[in-house]
Amino acid sequence: MTVLSADALLEVRGLRTYFPIRSGILRRVSGHVRAVDGVDLTIFPGETLALVGESGCGKTTVGRSILQLVAPTGGNIWYRGVALTFLSPEAFRTYRRQIQIVMQDPGSALDPRFTVRDAIAEGLEAFAIGANHEEHTKRVAELMRSVSLDPAAMWRFPHEFSGGQRQRICIARALAVEPAMLICDEATSALDVSIQAQILNLLTDLQAARKLTYLFITHDLGVVRYFATRVAVMYLGRIVETGPTERIFTAPRHPYTKALLASIPSLDPARRRTRPAALGDVPSPERPPPGCHYHPRCAARLESCSREDPPVVAFADGICRCVLADAEREAAAPAA
Repeated sequence: MTVLSADALLEVRGLRTYFPIRSGILRRVSGHVRAVDGVDLTIFPGETLALVGESGCGKTTVGRSILQLVAPTGGNIWYRGVALTFLSPEAFRTYRRQIQIVMQDPGSALDPRFTVRDAIAEGLEAFAIGANHEEHTKRVAELMRSVSLDPAAMWRFPHEFSGGQRQRICIARALAVEPAMLICDEATSALDVSIQAQILNLLTDLQAARKLTYLFITHDLGVVRYFATRVAVMYLGRIVETGPTERIFTAPRHPYTKALLASIPSLDPARRRTRPAALGDVPSPERPPPGCHYHPRCAARLESCSREDPPVVAFADGICRCVLADAEREAAAPAA
């Protein structure tokens, strides 16, 4: 029986999302890409949980699976204690308003045929928020002011705005239906560094003003340290470590987390010489390694790592999926 946290806004347990591989003339299923392979996450109201990892690790698929933009293969998702995974589209619609997404490329996220007014008002019309066209237009003006855009520009088209302005429009569109949570999928990675900082400051201000919760999907660890409350590190479809942001950066437990942090550029020659870089390339999610998925790239691996799944070791401030973490916990335990 799954025990849920009474304080959680969103909980994910055992989430799996596999994509079939079809081959041959008859296009029969010959295997699966295990994009998400048993993910557990707990997100609390008002926090920012950063989901980090290399490209292809399954981060974006987690976000899309939560929103049912792709169908999960297994596991479950709860929003405020209500199981969402196997709800009908009609039943899920009630909760779809509560969780919105801001995507990586604002250019492709906005329909070029729609004015900004119509793009932002689309959710208002879909969920019947507001009585008429005039109320929708007034609400769009308020939303544009909240993201520091001139409401007079609402009659223009997306191509008339810069990349940073288009991302502000996407944020305003997501906020239009008054969600409790935003999934930000690489929401700043397509922007210049100076514009990234502006968007992060905007998201911080909106979070404080609207009591928003964020699942912030990114590969940019510099952004994570500035922006996130907690961090979940993902590798080849699995969460390998979670914890408070500062502890993850100063005292990481999993070898993969250490390798990720070591990949951050540094001007310190001593740090460059001693950083524990990952070995080789990321294996294919179509054929993940047996045992610990990270063991082929891990300089600290044990003989058993190639045969046995590592335990998920619970600490007071998070988890670590590594046999070395189990030994660390035992060593830190007070003597009887």
